[in-house]
Amino acid sequence: MKKWSASFRFWHWANAVVIVGLIGTVLLRKGFLSYKANAQIILDKLTAIDVSITLDQAKTIAKAIRAPMWEWHIILGYVLAFLVVYRILLFFTQSGKQSFRFKELNMHHKLVSMGYIGIYAVLFFMTISGLVIHFYQELGLLKDSADEIKDVHEAVYQVVLYFVPLHIIGVVIADIKEEKGIVSNIINGG
Repeated sequence: MKKWSASFRFWHWANAVVIVGLIGTVLLRKGFLSYKANAQIILDKLTAIDVSITLDQAKTIAKAIRAPMWEWHIILGYVLAFLVVYRILLFFTQSGKQSFRFKELNMHHKLVSMGYIGIYAVLFFMTISGLVIHFYQELGLLKDSADEIKDVHEAVYQVVLYFVPLHIIGVVIADIKEEKGIVSNIINGG
């Protein structure tokens, strides 16, 4: 049984909430709040009541509707940046290091630990790239450069999108099989 410190458990659950929030804002932006789909709805509904606007005007309205939600993505991105720094600091604590004692781990747990290091690297990249995208002008970057970084940011997002359900499934299976109590340990400390 692993003992998880309160600081590590705080990080874990705060990170979970923030990542789910970030994923939610992306899914909303690409789905229900897609400016292209909503612009057409706005255009159609206004045309039905004899109000005439252009498609570009409808897109402007649709983007304005989703803007407050996207501000949450940015705020959550700042929180993720804090949590990434916090996790780096936790690597230097006893609780933070306990999963990365490779000599003591069997091959399965070595692979799991390497997977976590990989997802930490992905989160670090997502944080840095998100901040660069947001502050591209202040950093002296061209819009084209920011757009290229955004394309990579969105591609790497897929790793996070797949990691979340795989992590949950893996932890549940581990709790059922060989690591009984792993879920309650990350909740109450072990």
